[in-house]
Amino acid sequence: MSVFKGIALITGSAQGIGRGVALRLARDGFDIALNDVPNKGTQLESVATEIQSLGRRVCVVPADVSANEQVKEMVDGAVTKLGGLDVMIANAGVVAAPGSLLSSTVETWDHIFSVNARGAYLCYKYAAMQMVEQGRGGRIIGASSVSGKFGFHSLCAYSATKFAVRGLTQVAALELGKHGITVNAYAPGMIQTPMTQNAIDRSNNQTTEGVLGDRESSKWATSIMENVPIKHLGQPADVASIVSYLASKEAHFITGQCISVDGGMCMS
Repeated sequence: MSVFKGIALITGSAQGIGRGVALRLARDGFDIALNDVPNKGTQLESVATEIQSLGRRVCVVPADVSANEQVKEMVDGAVTKLGGLDVMIANAGVVAAPGSLLSSTVETWDHIFSVNARGAYLCYKYAAMQMVEQGRGGRIIGASSVSGKFGFHSLCAYSATKFAVRGLTQVAALELGKHGITVNAYAPGMIQTPMTQNAIDRSNNQTTEGVLGDRESSKWATSIMENVPIKHLGQPADVASIVSYLASKEAHFITGQCISVDGGMCMS
């Protein structure tokens, strides 16, 4: 596959999908800027060591993606250390324990939106500013979800943020196409990551109060998988392969799309 052989910045890359994407793009020939929150420094350094072993340049740019100045400094830091920015992967995100519209709190809503939606907006914005200034085009790729394609019961705030990423992606694609910058998103289903496992564990250990007062099990992971054609969890590498293609030269005519990687959970 023909790739840019440029510089890629991946947020939320200390573990899970972000780590898988970072390693895949390094194998594709990109130099890599790794990001996650500052308290994941040890994990980031471990990923950096793996990337160095692949013969690629790498730097670590810790930041909270919900903080405007930190995201700007993150992009500036990657550019200073590696010499530019060609691919932005706005992967960082959080998921809360399942919560319905009626049971969710404003605090939970604001927290999830600050990372998943505001974080994606800030990453898109500052990456686009850098790419436009460079004048050599680029790729911006964000993390939506299957729950950003249709609403999931008891995932009120999370689902709303992932719909927001799809809308942001389409608007950014319209605005940035004239600069040679494509903007797309990926929509994973159930992927085997620490964050997914944590959400499954929490949901399996709680019961929710129904609207009519009946108590129903919150073991939603099992019920979700019942109707999926491919009966196993996906792996970070499955998502990384889609990102690898979207970051390649071959994907120059694809923009504004949100591509499902979900075992057939959402068919369109």
